[in-house]
Amino acid sequence: MKLRNRYPLYFVLPALTLYLVFFIIPNISGIALSFTDWSSYKTEINFTGLENFEKIFSPDEAFLAYFSNTFVFTISTSVLKLIIGLALALMLNRGIKRFVHLYRTMVYLPAVLPTLVVALIFKSILNPATGLLNTFLRSIGADALASPWLVHPGIALWSVIGVDTWKGVGYIMVILLAGLQTIPQEYYEAAEVDGAGAWSRLRHITLPLLMPAILVVTVLNILYGLRVFDIVYALTNGGPGYATEVLATGIFRAFGQGLYGLGTAINSILFVILIVAGYFVIRLLQRQSARE
Repeated sequence: MKLRNRYPLYFVLPALTLYLVFFIIPNISGIALSFTDWSSYKTEINFTGLENFEKIFSPDEAFLAYFSNTFVFTISTSVLKLIIGLALALMLNRGIKRFVHLYRTMVYLPAVLPTLVVALIFKSILNPATGLLNTFLRSIGADALASPWLVHPGIALWSVIGVDTWKGVGYIMVILLAGLQTIPQEYYEAAEVDGAGAWSRLRHITLPLLMPAILVVTVLNILYGLRVFDIVYALTNGGPGYATEVLATGIFRAFGQGLYGLGTAINSILFVILIVAGYFVIRLLQRQSARE
C-alpha cells in the first residue's frame, strides 16, 4: 500500500529534479550574484549590496525605458492579439463557410514561421526608402503617411508591436477557436428562439463560456510579452536609441558588455515580475474555476 502511494512521487521526481537543477538553482544563484560586482573586468567577486539595483532604477540611466517598453509591449500585444484573435475565431467558427480550412491555415501560418524570417521580411517591407509599405502609400498619394517605421523613436516600438501581433494572432485564434467549438449549439438555438440578437448571444453565451480559453491566452500573452526578446532584437536591435529596448534585451546587453552582476540584477527583477504576474493569474484562474 505504501509503495502504491509513492507511485506519483516516482513519476514526478525526474521532472522535479530537472526543474530544480536547470531553473530553481540558477535563479537563486542569479539573485545572489545580483548583489555583487561580478564582471569580466575583475578576477574577484565582491558584495556590493543594492548598488546594481540603484543603478537600474536611477533616473539618469536608460534602464527605466526597458521597464516601460516591456509593459507597453506586453499590454498592447495582449489586448491586440486577444481582440483580433477572438474576431477571427468568431468569423472562422461559423461566420465563414466556404474555404474555411484554407482561411484558418492562412491565419495560423505566420505563427509557425521562424522569428528571424518574419523579422527579415518586415525589415524589408518597413524600409523607409524602398519598403513595400511606404512605396504603396506614396503610389496612392498618401505621402504624409509614409514613415520611417523602424528608425523613428516614436514609431519603432509600435511597429514591433504590430509585427509581433501579426505573427502571434493566429496561435491565439486557434486556442479561442477550440474553445468556441466546445460550446453546445443548443444554447444559441434556444437564445434565437427567445429573440436574442447577435450581440446578446455574444455577451451572455459566447464570452462567459469562452472565459477559460480567454484566461489561457491572456496568461500566454502576458508571460510572452514580459520575456520577449527575439522579435525586438531581430527587428531593431533595441534601437533607435533605447526606443525599443526591453528587459530581455537589457539583460543580453549587460552580459554582452561583461557586466554580469548588473545583468543578473535585471534578470532577478524580471524573475520577480514573472512570479507576481503568475501568482495573480493563477488566483484569477482559481476564481474562475470556482465560479464554474
